[in-house]
Amino acid sequence: MWHEYNHNYNYNLEQFHQNLASFSIALSDHQTEQFVAYYEMLVEKNKVMNLTTIIDPDEVFLKHFIDSLSLVKACGLADAELSVIDIGTGAGFPGVPLKIAFPNLKVTLLDSLNKRVDFLKEVIDRLQIDGIEAIHGRAEDFAGPDQFREKFDLCVSRAVANLSVLSEYCLPYVKIGGRFISYKSEKAAAEIAGAERALAILGGRIEKEVSFTLPGSDIYRDLVVISKRKATPPAYPRKAGTAVKKPL
Repeated sequence: MWHEYNHNYNYNLEQFHQNLASFSIALSDHQTEQFVAYYEMLVEKNKVMNLTTIIDPDEVFLKHFIDSLSLVKACGLADAELSVIDIGTGAGFPGVPLKIAFPNLKVTLLDSLNKRVDFLKEVIDRLQIDGIEAIHGRAEDFAGPDQFREKFDLCVSRAVANLSVLSEYCLPYVKIGGRFISYKSEKAAAEIAGAERALAILGGRIEKEVSFTLPGSDIYRDLVVISKRKATPPAYPRKAGTAVKKPL
């Protein structure tokens, strides 16, 4: 075993595995250890910089790890070597849990705060994960044709922003035929209605909305699945800050 559990923390790993089973996800011992090591790095680093307001192990495993992995309710992840970009990843959610649970994924983590990106690089190095990279920058910075534009099968974001704004940040990265999936913590019907014009401009269309509560809790979640139907016009995303000030 390469990781010694920190016995200052009381882990209910049986509950974690039961919750995962409700998503039809089974982890090896090694993957379970990776989640524990990630948790311990998260709470340790959180003492010196703000990564999460949630530090209790049960809560982190449910509200960050299980929540990140709930993506499987909206799309299959186990088979193909999907390329995934996580926009505004923060402390690595959902990208790092997705990569640990589905090593076949090729994951790019993008965040605008360099300190968070440095932390993610430490996590990747410590957990010895291949096929994942952490990049410092804004969503507007890497969507050029010679960069990551329309390079990914899937874009995910748990970032807190209006759907029309998020779509302008995220859809430029998605291949035609790919998907952008937004994690929402409340009913998204009003946001979906408000984003229709933006989606039409950006080349996306609402495919479905998947609503559920996290296992063993009353925590509501909504996954909004947007399929990329045609190329995003070159004008988007607009320069930094414009999408928030003047939503489409």
